[in-house]
Amino acid sequence: MSEPTLLVLAADPPPRLGRLAGRVRVQYADERTLAERLPYADALLVWDFTSDAVRAAWPGGGPRPRWVHTPSAGVDRLLCPELIASETVVTNARGVFEEPIAEYVAGLVLAMAKDLPGTLELQRQRRWRHREGLRVAGTRAAVVGAGPIGRAVAHTLEALGVTVAVVGRTERSGIHGEKDLDPLLARADWVVCAAPLTDDTRGMFDARRFALMQPSARFINVGRGPLVVEHDLVSALNRRVIAGAALDVFSSEPLTPDSPLWDVPGLIVSPHMSGDTVGWRDRLGEQFVELYELWEAGKPFPNVVDKKRGYVPSHDCSAD
Repeated sequence: MSEPTLLVLAADPPPRLGRLAGRVRVQYADERTLAERLPYADALLVWDFTSDAVRAAWPGGGPRPRWVHTPSAGVDRLLCPELIASETVVTNARGVFEEPIAEYVAGLVLAMAKDLPGTLELQRQRRWRHREGLRVAGTRAAVVGAGPIGRAVAHTLEALGVTVAVVGRTERSGIHGEKDLDPLLARADWVVCAAPLTDDTRGMFDARRFALMQPSARFINVGRGPLVVEHDLVSALNRRVIAGAALDVFSSEPLTPDSPLWDVPGLIVSPHMSGDTVGWRDRLGEQFVELYELWEAGKPFPNVVDKKRGYVPSHDCSAD
């Protein structure tokens, strides 16, 4: 039996696949060559997970890979009607990013509560100006998104003494349903968006939702940029409808130097880095090799995406 062909949508640095040497034929493609090479691949590793190339190339003619893996939490950049309708299995990188993102969110909460951005700016100006910070313990948070990332965020904030309500697509033990979202937003000191991007969630944080929040509330998005209507968030901050916000993801990335988001008062901007810690690419490569070995052996593997929903369903989450 011939070696299976693994097609890698390339990005630098490339994945370390040495453990698969002699067991799989590895070929590389970029956005220009992906469409012509897809019909000859048994599996596709979307190493360049910031690219929209798969969604553009998939509808073409010929066979398609039986398995597609993206080393990211979200799969919105992959899915198109043809891929959704196919028998191709799609997996993601669940298990790699949850704890780092939770730590990052906790850092943002502490930074905003203690006004660390203001301290750094005053230091830059060599100005001594005493202020009072906020207590984090005893505050309330609404975490929107009940997947592994949302639950990790909730667990970490609870360790800081925050009372956390997690909102998911459906109500179940320990998870609020969609009908509870608006009342929870109205009571929250911290609103953390960690939801997947689907047709139902796109633009869910808009002017109406920001108006529901307390004037003292802070909003954090570590999910996907299009979950937020950015113009509405800018307006809410400029008019002090809410007290502050932090965005790690954006509708269009990277932000251009002339983007108005850089200068919005009370907004912390970070370059989609909340889940990226030293060695993260190596861990993603190791995870793919582990999944490949299960696939090669014909064994069931974790992290299988429900393509119609656009995320790994909760029954496949061990922490649920």
